Amino acid sequence: MTPAAALFSVIPYKTFPTISLGPLELRTFGLMVGLGVLVGAWLAARHIEQHTNISRDDTYRLATRLVIAGVVGARITWDITHTDQIHSALDLIAVWKGGLQFSGGFIAAVLVGMPTFRKWTRAVRWRNLDGYAYGLTLGLAFGRVGCTSVGEHFGRHSTWLLAVQYKGGSVREGNLGPNPLRIGSEFHNTAIYELLFLLVLFAALTVLVRRRPAPGTLIGVFCVYYGVARGLCDFLRVNDKTVLGLTGAQWMCIALIPTGIWILTRVRRATADAVDAPADEPEPATGVQ
Repeated sequence: MTPAAALFSVIPYKTFPTISLGPLELRTFGLMVGLGVLVGAWLAARHIEQHTNISRDDTYRLATRLVIAGVVGARITWDITHTDQIHSALDLIAVWKGGLQFSGGFIAAVLVGMPTFRKWTRAVRWRNLDGYAYGLTLGLAFGRVGCTSVGEHFGRHSTWLLAVQYKGGSVREGNLGPNPLRIGSEFHNTAIYELLFLLVLFAALTVLVRRRPAPGTLIGVFCVYYGVARGLCDFLRVNDKTVLGLTGAQWMCIALIPTGIWILTRVRRATADAVDAPADEPEPATGVQ
């Protein structure tokens, strides 16, 4: 193979479900999800503290509740849509092996957080949601590294530039649709694609943060961008169950996109005149004790 051909060939891909650190052997998926939670919560708390009177400790307490709800919701949704992979009671909760469905986790976290969100003033509410969107973006990117490590979210056959060629390792998905996964199989790895578009989104949000936009800007951009990118990316998946031709995440994206447009066109206009200085904002009721 010539150097030019090698440059434009598929990416060699071997799963890495565990990481050895001396005598310790860590499960990569659990490690990446844990790092994503910690880094995401820190980013959210830092952003919120800079723009409101809510302390980092209050944000961490609420974030803990949202994460727990998100993990439970994500696992329940995965269990419901992957009954063929449930062979024992332990399989129902084995999140350390992979198997979290973002759509269920996102909805569960929103429902749990809603009572607290409604207690805040308009400007504080949307600045907080901006902070959570900012942290969530990078947290999800860490999670997609975990998905890549255990071999899940595979797409259909492809030999394009960012497709992968399976070189071995244990996987969560042993098929590419109706075809068995074999050494040498070439396909879209949507976990890698989502990692890439999440990093692009995080870079864009970082630029926006530095420009001190009106409250609601970050969460609005997140909803529109993630809704479009994830919705399109899921068309490549071949192992996800669908309802009327769409995955569960795509149905969530159908709701996310108009929600994001509404936030960017209506909410931002309503909050644009809000006082930016944290000292001038009324002390919010966090509802977190």
